[in-house]
Amino acid sequence: MPPPSQEERSRLTRAALVRTARRMFAERGYAQVSAAEIVAAAGLTRGALYHHFTDKQDLFRAVFLELEDEITAELTAAMDAPPEPAAKLLAGLHTILDIFDRPDVLRIGLTDAPAVLGWQAWRDIEAEHGLGLLVGFLEGAVEAGLVLPAPAPVLAQLILSAVIEAGLLIAHADDRRQARADAEQSLLVLLSGLVPR
Repeated sequence: MPPPSQEERSRLTRAALVRTARRMFAERGYAQVSAAEIVAAAGLTRGALYHHFTDKQDLFRAVFLELEDEITAELTAAMDAPPEPAAKLLAGLHTILDIFDRPDVLRIGLTDAPAVLGWQAWRDIEAEHGLGLLVGFLEGAVEAGLVLPAPAPVLAQLILSAVIEAGLLIAHADDRRQARADAEQSLLVLLSGLVPR
């Protein structure tokens, strides 16, 4: 086999940094992990880090973007499966609560990302991923008369905020199983108000 090209080596180095940082950020949180620890755990040098990323925050952004891509793909697959819009929304709700229950999503996506990237940058990334998916769904549902008329971007932001809050409530509850059931039931009550009588 020929040796890997410079482009392939560069891709592998970047992937190793993102993979290692993601694991460490998920386990300990952004503030508790230094750039030096990340490169050492990845078996690389600080030069490799700064060749691919401006700084640790830029590496965190790459980790968060990778996480958001995965979440969006998983949500899209879940919502594409059922044919009816109501079933799509239920599948999406169930799936996102499952996703928010994962330690890496809770720590990186819900806890650290708004603080590390800044609220507006976090919101902008959300708008391109999960929020964008929800806006598209709601626009179609309003157009089809399945949801009461409302500005889809605002409605989507409010729904996403409620779902994120539910995820945080579940994560910090003593009885997570009961909290999950309560949160899902409460979100369904909230969302039922969108459906025309």
